[in-house]
Amino acid sequence: MFGNRPWKMAVGATAIALLAAGCSGGASEDTDANSNSIVIGIGEPQHLIPSNATETSGAQVLAALFYPLVDFDAQSKPVEVAAESITSDDNKVWTVKLKSGFTFSNGEPVVADNYIDAWNYGAYGPNGQGASYFYERIEGYADLQSVDPDGEDGPQKAPEPKAKTLTGLKKVDDSTFTVTLSSPFAGWESVMGYTAFYPLPKAAFSAPGVIADGFEDAIIGNGPFKMKGTWEHDSQIVVEKVAGFKGTNPKIDGVNFKIYQDQKAEYADLVAGNNDVQTAIPIESLAAAPGDLGDRFKKSPSSSFAFVGFPTFQKEFSDKRVRQALSMAVNRKEMTDQIFLGSQTPATSFVSPAVAGYRENTCKANCEYNPTKAKELYTAAKGPAKIQVTYNADGGHKAWVDAMCNQIKASLGVDCTGVGEPKFADLLTKVEKKQPVGLIRLGWVMDYPLMENYLGPLYGTGGSSNYYGYSNPAFDSLVKEGSAAKTTDEAITKWQQAEDILAEDMPVIPLRFGQNVFGHSEKVKNVDVDIFTKVDLYKIEVAS
Repeated sequence: MFGNRPWKMAVGATAIALLAAGCSGGASEDTDANSNSIVIGIGEPQHLIPSNATETSGAQVLAALFYPLVDFDAQSKPVEVAAESITSDDNKVWTVKLKSGFTFSNGEPVVADNYIDAWNYGAYGPNGQGASYFYERIEGYADLQSVDPDGEDGPQKAPEPKAKTLTGLKKVDDSTFTVTLSSPFAGWESVMGYTAFYPLPKAAFSAPGVIADGFEDAIIGNGPFKMKGTWEHDSQIVVEKVAGFKGTNPKIDGVNFKIYQDQKAEYADLVAGNNDVQTAIPIESLAAAPGDLGDRFKKSPSSSFAFVGFPTFQKEFSDKRVRQALSMAVNRKEMTDQIFLGSQTPATSFVSPAVAGYRENTCKANCEYNPTKAKELYTAAKGPAKIQVTYNADGGHKAWVDAMCNQIKASLGVDCTGVGEPKFADLLTKVEKKQPVGLIRLGWVMDYPLMENYLGPLYGTGGSSNYYGYSNPAFDSLVKEGSAAKTTDEAITKWQQAEDILAEDMPVIPLRFGQNVFGHSEKVKNVDVDIFTKVDLYKIEVAS
């Protein structure tokens, strides 16, 4: 997922969980110092419909409003939450049995149709949902996609898809449904822990397959919290506890997700006690944070991966030698030591150490700092004389982007500039439209704990977060072969072969693997930021 959250992509530079950050006023009237409600800083989400929320800020809010089918234990194994059971005899047909007694915050009972309707909406191509890719394994997905024709007279309007619902989703009864995949996949239960697999109430739809006007700004979930009022864009999203919730109950009564456009302003609020949790301490504050916060300055494991993507669909970046040279021009260790003060580690692979199948230094020479070889390659490939790296200014990236550009200038003798886009959501919109933004600052936080999650969504042809247009049929085939493997070990072997292709093609420059570097106020205790870069809302509590 990208941080602002995978895409679950990450926005913040230190959490790299595509977390965007933004300016806001003082403490909310909903969370005064004596209340049992708290403030958590986030960036402006791009979307809140679960099938369209592919960044970390949106995912953090949805984690309060929804209760997933499965969550993950300390060993990253799936554990049933809203599901009573999830079973399969062949890894192709999965039966999901729901726990009884759960309702949405508007009182509607949670039934099988709520999952089926939500997933059908997300998978239907014309709806343009960012997480549609995650339904691809379900039988019938291809028939829900439009084929964009390109006739002799130029681009034509795409025809309607063959179908509007997935043949692989079948209701058994109100508490049971089956999911039939197009081919077996042993990791499917883990995939269903992702944001895109939340249910939607009947109130979400004004007609079958049509989201009701205004629903996204006052979204209704099946989780422990509900919206208080509506989404106040660029300001806040306030949630309050649902009375009589049947699942695990949080210890707090509510959260003001305070939206920031500047991580430094968010940090100032944290130090002043106007913000209770900042999940990504800004680069500029790393040195001061231990003194400012004391034992409230914390670190925890993260699945984050920071990188810069090449628009491979543009001629100047279509030659892999240009991409290889730019990667060799970057001194990763210098950046992590001097800019991030050792809080992150250099990335020389495409898959996080957080998942099984990780190998050190998979991109070998292409990720080694070698300015001499870089210039030779770049000159031979006639690389562009000017490089632009676009980043979201709300995520605290300017310092390291400028440092990287200085390294590129010194190594290659070309002009390199960093350009800040005010909000991460705006940057994603531009790259989705393939507007010329140069190299793209991106980050990824896993959606589910499988190696494949760092491959298919990011680099697969048509992948949900493949914003750079990379396509390699051999890579696609290996990812699919891994997904269809009978055992985890067999799957990892195929996925590692796919990663080896990336190491040669270099569609992105791997930069850093991160950890959560966060802080909290004196008002709260038991603060944990998990491997998905989200605050654990079931652990956090107000200090007595």
